[in-house]
Amino acid sequence: MLAAVKGAKRLIPMLILVSLLAAAHGCAGGGGPTATTQVGALLESQSTRSREVSEMNAKLFSSVSTAPEFNDYIISEGDLLEITIYEAEDLKTSTRVSARGFVTLPLIGSVELKGLSTREAEQKIEDLYRANYIHDPHANLFVKEQYGGKITVLGAVKTPGTYDYLTRRKLMDVLALAGGLTPEAGKMVHLRRAAMEQPERPETYLVDMDQLIKEGHAELNLEVQKGDVVFVPNAGVVYVDGAVRKPGSYPIKQSMSVREAIVQAGGFGEIASEDHVKLIRDTGAEKREVVELSLADKTADDHDKLVVQDGDIIFVESNLTEKLIYGLRFNALFGLVGLGYQPPYTPQTR
Repeated sequence: MLAAVKGAKRLIPMLILVSLLAAAHGCAGGGGPTATTQVGALLESQSTRSREVSEMNAKLFSSVSTAPEFNDYIISEGDLLEITIYEAEDLKTSTRVSARGFVTLPLIGSVELKGLSTREAEQKIEDLYRANYIHDPHANLFVKEQYGGKITVLGAVKTPGTYDYLTRRKLMDVLALAGGLTPEAGKMVHLRRAAMEQPERPETYLVDMDQLIKEGHAELNLEVQKGDVVFVPNAGVVYVDGAVRKPGSYPIKQSMSVREAIVQAGGFGEIASEDHVKLIRDTGAEKREVVELSLADKTADDHDKLVVQDGDIIFVESNLTEKLIYGLRFNALFGLVGLGYQPPYTPQTR
């Protein structure tokens, strides 16, 4: 009788285990959101984003100022200028712009010309001579040596680099000069400028390109100055959670696929269900779409065509069968062998 009781006690955990395995067979479920859309719909949305970037670039190029003229050249420190007053040949002079931006002219002395276009400088010189010396002067300013300056464009543009700053340019002009935005470009553009009083603490301006180009907020089309750095960041971060080795947020690399994002998070965990990966995407108007992917299927090309976007969430579900088996442990207690269950270790979010 006692032996039968002991045998029954040993059998109960086994029956429970068999029941759990039967319930879990063929079922994946680490929780996770319910799918709301198909892969094709997100691919269409992805294509829409690519078209939006193309349209933004078209507007960039169409709004660019016409080719700069010589009279638009911005005078900078170090430039060597030749200034002629047609009504008084003896007032002709060659002078270099000082580090503070001034030149010295006959009769009128020190004049600040730095930051003016050649056209504006001629007008200023004519006004000064008209005020005290010549009835109707006509000035001509020729830049014999251009010292000029540079602007730098970095990030998600087609031709990043350093460009000569010879004429006044606005932000859209500069982005067009750098070939326009790439499809990976984020919405916010950073314009960094050294402060006059504290150069070690530069000022940074953030410009929302959707507001500037799509919505027509012309006041955001800032004038770019010599020495400015324009940076177009890639589109944000992707969040990877669930049965991966290192859940957390990761910067989006160029054309990063869902699979590559999971690799960034350390890859699939021991209990991951590669057949049940959820991609959650904000589609605007406070609405999110969820698509289920099967990354175990190497022939599902559509699934690998999806590239992650800023703010995407990837959730890798757990396989209940593997989770249960992984958590099983044997223990010995007073000479009796029993079965127990210990949940597998779940990595902490970074």
